[in-house]
Amino acid sequence: MSVGEPVKAEGQAAAAASGGSRGLTTFGVLVLAALVLYPLSLSSYQMDIARDALIFALLALSLDFLWGKTGILSFGQAAFFGIGAYSVGIIGPMVPGDNGALAGIAVGIGLAFAVSVMVGYFLIFGGVRGAYLTVVTLALTLVCRNIATSWASVTGGEAGLIGAPPPGIALGSWSAVADDSLSQYLLVATILVLALGAIWLACRGQYGRILAAIQDNEVKAQALGYNTSAHLLLVFVVSGGLAALAGGLYASVAGFVAPDLVGLLLTTQAIVYVALGGRGSLIGPVVAAVVVIRLQQEVSSYSYALWPLMLGGFFIAMVFVFPDGLLGPIRRLFGMFAGGKR
Repeated sequence: MSVGEPVKAEGQAAAAASGGSRGLTTFGVLVLAALVLYPLSLSSYQMDIARDALIFALLALSLDFLWGKTGILSFGQAAFFGIGAYSVGIIGPMVPGDNGALAGIAVGIGLAFAVSVMVGYFLIFGGVRGAYLTVVTLALTLVCRNIATSWASVTGGEAGLIGAPPPGIALGSWSAVADDSLSQYLLVATILVLALGAIWLACRGQYGRILAAIQDNEVKAQALGYNTSAHLLLVFVVSGGLAALAGGLYASVAGFVAPDLVGLLLTTQAIVYVALGGRGSLIGPVVAAVVVIRLQQEVSSYSYALWPLMLGGFFIAMVFVFPDGLLGPIRRLFGMFAGGKR
């Protein structure tokens, strides 16, 4: 092997990685464009389902930011989702005018920030990592679920709450309310695109490299002078806030809140979306959430009992065929094209 061959191979690998990154970016742009054009072919009922799918995609994005970029697997996303939802269900009807949902979402995000700061600080700065941190976040979801079902005078107990106001804003005599399927879909799609774009830009630059270094080897990152605990806490808090935003949006467009929004099933679904879409890809879990929820509606229309079996089989097949998620083949395809250039 000549001296120049390793350098050439290294350059081809870099080109392949660059091509894969460009391909993933192009794919993301196409997906976002499809989100805007998608409702043109849907009925009102189908649009409501697509709207809910985008909300759960936002929840999956919040988990992927934490799990995919730092390696911390959290079972607490449903807790933050429920905090946002119940905040809208409780605070929203108390606010006069059309700002009820907005006030509830703001309170929910604030509470999620407070809870995630308290829990995350003692865990992360206390050196808790890996499975131990995951177990504590699991306990957080169980505690929130218990509060939602036992504090019936406030949360409605097992019956939940109805009458959550639709998303809207009022400034003086001017007001706008998203009270129809199309406007709610476009609102949720806009928020999802903005959140995805903000996280993508943050992870694309220097901060993304810091998180990658922490995920790869936290001890080495500390040796380089980075306060890894502070960075991990920040991601944990932002992830909790995004989950609360998703929960608040869901309560405001659905008009009700139920204890199912604070349960392990919801967290498990988010984990499935991230795993299927490709952990750390950001756009992958969004696509996976939309695809899985759409498949669920189609299969459940024939047999509701058949869906869990199909989901389990689909997930097992994905592990063997596409272990790095749905976006793995796209990355490899564009990387191959880039590597084949001379």
